[in-house]
Amino acid sequence: MHSTRNLKHYMLPAVLAGTLAGIFLGLLLKAAEALTSLKVYTLLLNVDYIPVLNQLPLPEAAEFGLHLIVSVGLSLVLAYLLYIRPNPASARQRLGIYALVNTVVGLLLYPTTALSDRTPELFDVPAFLVWLLGHVLYGLLLGWLMEKLKPRA
Repeated sequence: MHSTRNLKHYMLPAVLAGTLAGIFLGLLLKAAEALTSLKVYTLLLNVDYIPVLNQLPLPEAAEFGLHLIVSVGLSLVLAYLLYIRPNPASARQRLGIYALVNTVVGLLLYPTTALSDRTPELFDVPAFLVWLLGHVLYGLLLGWLMEKLKPRA
């Protein structure tokens, strides 16, 4: 059985990994948008479909902060599932799980583009591919960071 001590030991690495990987994803999609005009960074920060938040005039920094909160939250959940709970997965398998989970998250979030006229069209294939590739790379980086930052036994 795992104690709360184990949870505390994984919290800081998960917060750090989630923050760094979230910054990476944001910068990657911002660069992609600047280079291609595909609205993938706009989609990443988009809150048009979230009640209350969609009524607030949020600056880019606040929207980016919300993105980082989601990234850290996801990192904490994955750290719990892959490190704190008994789990026989190898480091390579955990890395694959991080990539897969974040690819699925990207797939699930992309349709929110239909809820805003500021983001890519739902069937904009190049935007979808950049979005998905960004989330795959984010997942790989998040998993790699967790492996490097996790407490040593």
